[in-house]
Amino acid sequence: MKNYLLVESHPSHPDRLDEFNRWYDEVHIPEVVALDGFVGAIRLAPADADGGPSVTLYELEGDPQTAKDNVHAAAAAKQLNMSDSLSYGPIPKMRIMQLQSEHTKTAS
Repeated sequence: MKNYLLVESHPSHPDRLDEFNRWYDEVHIPEVVALDGFVGAIRLAPADADGGPSVTLYELEGDPQTAKDNVHAAAAAKQLNMSDSLSYGPIPKMRIMQLQSEHTKTAS
């Protein structure tokens, strides 16, 4: 069964969106994926004007709670290069998700 860590986050200010995206894609995701328990990641951005959260879906291996705990431990030990372009109001939401089903379009 595949497990994922779903993270919803926001830039600290709309004017800092480009900085937030660069940091997230070039610094944060590579640092997190390098931690034990992580396989890879995809990142989604809002496509409409409502300014919803950025969503990152990290693919996990092994015990998903251990992987999540590894992120918290690395952050507490200052092993992750955080950016003030990331909003802490609201704080990023992290949820472990399990693959329920997968579907692809079949050729007709």
